[in-house]
Amino acid sequence: MVRAMSDDSGARLERLSGMLKRRGFILPAFEIHGGAKGLYDFGPNGGRLRNRVNQMWLNHWISMGNVSEISCPTITPYEVLEASGHVGEFSDFMTGCLSCEEVSRADTLLEDYHPNPDSLGKLELQELLNKSSPPCPFCGEKSWSDISAQNLMFNTKIGAGTSGRDGFLRPETAQGMFTSFPVLYRHFRERLPFGAIQIGKGYRNEISPRQGMIRLREFNMAELEYFIDPEASISHDFSSWSGVKLTMIGENEGEVLTSIVDAIKVGMVRHETVGFFIARTYEFLIGVGIDPSRVRFRQHESNEMAHYATDCWDAEIHGSYGWVECVGIAHRGCYDLEAHEKYTGKSLRARREFATPKEVVIDGWTTDSAVAGPAFRSLAGKVKLVVEELPSDTSFPLELSIEDQLVTIEQTHVKRVQRTDTLTGEWFIPHVIEPAFGIDRIIWHILDHAYDEIEKQGEKYTIMKLNPNVVPIDYVVLPLYEKDGMGEIAREINTMLNSRFGVVSSFDASGSIGRRYARADEIGVPVCITVDHQSVEDETVTIRTRDTGQQVRLKISEL
Repeated sequence: MVRAMSDDSGARLERLSGMLKRRGFILPAFEIHGGAKGLYDFGPNGGRLRNRVNQMWLNHWISMGNVSEISCPTITPYEVLEASGHVGEFSDFMTGCLSCEEVSRADTLLEDYHPNPDSLGKLELQELLNKSSPPCPFCGEKSWSDISAQNLMFNTKIGAGTSGRDGFLRPETAQGMFTSFPVLYRHFRERLPFGAIQIGKGYRNEISPRQGMIRLREFNMAELEYFIDPEASISHDFSSWSGVKLTMIGENEGEVLTSIVDAIKVGMVRHETVGFFIARTYEFLIGVGIDPSRVRFRQHESNEMAHYATDCWDAEIHGSYGWVECVGIAHRGCYDLEAHEKYTGKSLRARREFATPKEVVIDGWTTDSAVAGPAFRSLAGKVKLVVEELPSDTSFPLELSIEDQLVTIEQTHVKRVQRTDTLTGEWFIPHVIEPAFGIDRIIWHILDHAYDEIEKQGEKYTIMKLNPNVVPIDYVVLPLYEKDGMGEIAREINTMLNSRFGVVSSFDASGSIGRRYARADEIGVPVCITVDHQSVEDETVTIRTRDTGQQVRLKISEL
């Protein structure tokens, strides 16, 4: 959820955006061709910062020990997203201005007229639009077309000519992890819980991209799918967060300052693993430089949550655009795996063993694969699943609709199953808890929170107080002059620093030393190393710290 930006922050936002563009952090893509809405470049500084944020995210989750990284294609066959429900449901409501013909999202237009317009259905939005008549953000007129739904996925073709298959650019990374469940299950030695993580591009054909990096058509996202046994007892270690108070807005409790343990204890957070991921999400956000006082967790209201979810929390970060949803942490139940299993007829199940064996009487049906396979071809697996759910007194022939196809199951296609089994365990569909991160939104807020303006000699002086974990450049080496051996020493130091694993150092000899310090501060370099005349004499350099401006002398050999 994106909250409105206050008027007071407009001038600061303009200066921040200008600096980010000038210094190669974030800038409009394809600008020499007029640009394209919802598409941005990460420049030389932004690209490095993004990679460091991505690596921190990967390390943060892999450190759990039962989480592995995978990478799936960004082009997704039609069938995958039809099974997941995206083809039918992944839409936003839009309306067009009858004066200038610009298109807007209906819920965005109505944010000033309803506390949560994105929870409204089409008819409710239409009624509110007719009643409120908001001004067009492009021309100011108040005449609107009827609201309609638009699927947000980009269409594509997989293959050429008549053999090409319909597909989409993926709207999320999650579905590749769900369809990879059998491989993940084997990888983790068939033991739950475990998780898969993925960082990559997502694509959504947004109706009206706005607010810079907040709503994009191509974006960077990072998701974790954590598979659990819903009947198993899971105990997480919350000791490292026992003294941490989080701002949480529960559906029924309102805003409170509480520990995650207490939020779980009173039932505000409905599942312990959801609470665990809330705490770890907070830890990650603070670790990359988000201001702790500007983070809160908001629980979805019942009419806002997906029908299959049992609990869902957003991590919202406050910045120049107000409160913005940057992470969603959802208990998705078994919806995704079950949907793909039903669509394909392929098992996406895990096994749990019983403490003591159970005797069960099986009286039902299954398919005769020798007959049913040739008869139903690609539908054979789905027919088998349906038949095995039929009651024992079912009569054949039987007509059923499977995948919108009318199928007649004859007596010859099935065989009776009657036996008593001793079961040592059972197969079940795991449940999934999913933290989903909008990396671009998080990076925007890292930059927004780090941006600081101070008065210096009557002018605004910019310092980017970026967390050292994510700075694009760790050190800048500055020769006072490129003569008398100072340039050679500075270049040697710069080469030495860059040879260290994970360290990025830059060499800058252009302009006055004061101007170079200012450039380094503006891109967030934590430490400047200055080589001067004394360096030539005694092999010492000046170390200047960004946040304090303090300078100390140090031997080059001790760097």
